Amino acid sequence: MYEYTPYFVLGFVPIASQQKLKAFLGNCSNLPPQNRQAMDKQNPPVPFKDEVFKDEVTKAFDFKFGEKVANVFDDMVNRSVPFYEEMQRMIGEIAADHARPGGGDVYDLGCSTGTTMIYMNQQVDPSVRFIGIDDSPEMLTKCRTKLEHLGFTRPFDLKVADLGSDVEISDASVVILCLTLQFVRPIHRERLLKKIVDGLKPGGILILVEKILAEESTYNRDFIKYYYNMKRRHAYSEMEISQKREALENVLIPYKLSENILMLKEAGFGHCEVFFKWYNFSGLIAEKK
Repeated sequence: MYEYTPYFVLGFVPIASQQKLKAFLGNCSNLPPQNRQAMDKQNPPVPFKDEVFKDEVTKAFDFKFGEKVANVFDDMVNRSVPFYEEMQRMIGEIAADHARPGGGDVYDLGCSTGTTMIYMNQQVDPSVRFIGIDDSPEMLTKCRTKLEHLGFTRPFDLKVADLGSDVEISDASVVILCLTLQFVRPIHRERLLKKIVDGLKPGGILILVEKILAEESTYNRDFIKYYYNMKRRHAYSEMEISQKREALENVLIPYKLSENILMLKEAGFGHCEVFFKWYNFSGLIAEKK
């Protein structure tokens, strides 16, 4: 049985009893333990369940990261992205090995509600500045609320910018694109990656997590099927799955893993290493030459 869990970062969790649920909330929330403890001392923000596509859509629309999505985003990604918590933990420890005091800033491009910065905060030296950039003011409002609620003390900036045009990156040791590049129009992706290369210090890295296409069409169909099965396990209805797929059709445009690696190298990165893979999701580390 799956029951909705109203916690700060949300999800559907299998439960057999209230005691097990209590243990789950203490150990498996999508926030590092230090942050959960800090939040338990205060009244956390009221969470919302993702029901954006619960009702039948009478007029088709493209997916947008506005207020409606921002309000439920943490629940949405936890239920829609496989191993999201582990993925964030991995990003944090990778960033910690490359972000050194005095060695440059850490950029989170498409930072949404700040979950990646929260995870990195536990592992990256506290003197390193974080810069979160997103084109959605509503997302950044949620992000700032979460960071302030957790008592974020490290230096950080939050900026509204369109990643396809006016983003500025400089003096960076680490840049993160977590499920973000797939939303940048293909015509602008190479330019954004070149800006990242130019803004990274020598030896700096890009951490890229993307939804991807399989290299062969048969496997692509299979992987999509497995992915939708995961969403069903996380209590999304057939209507929700179908309507979100249609809304994302012209907004989220994935590439093959091989195409992303080629694009990274053509932009000026050197070695690329896969650090995460689940069917049609992958994580890459790309190092500046």
